[in-house]
Amino acid sequence: MYTEYKELPKNSRVWVYQSDREFTAEEIEYITAKALVFIENWTRHGDDLKGSFTIKYNQFLVLAVDENFNNVSGCSIDASVRFIQELENELKLDLMDKMNVSFKDGDNINIVKLPEFQNFAKAQKITAETVVFNNMVNTKEDFEAKWEVPANQSWHARFLV
Repeated sequence: MYTEYKELPKNSRVWVYQSDREFTAEEIEYITAKALVFIENWTRHGDDLKGSFTIKYNQFLVLAVDENFNNVSGCSIDASVRFIQELENELKLDLMDKMNVSFKDGDNINIVKLPEFQNFAKAQKITAETVVFNNMVNTKEDFEAKWEVPANQSWHARFLV
């Protein structure tokens, strides 16, 4: 059952999917339409899930579930992964490569493979103040407060010189 993202409680569970490229305006419309249908029909063992989604920077798709309403199960998580894989296939993009790391350079969002990120850090092209995207956040509250942070406040800190 779809609900507006802003209406979900802070402890709602989130999954952040980072695209390997920016979505076009047409793709955003397509993703929005598909996500609405998916979430409206998303269930846990036949019980409705209260969920939502948001798209950030035309490059990140965030799925969210209010677990106060119903907890997600392995099957419902699998269904969401299948939904993401369908989007990947239909739009020819990569949303699930955990080796992709994103960071800001001014207003630009850069996505590089982890080894390249490590090299940038060694060369001090990425510093403690570089804004990174911590896609490992688990709740809406953390997404809103700890997703877009300086590198030294995220798991990325282990690569800083």
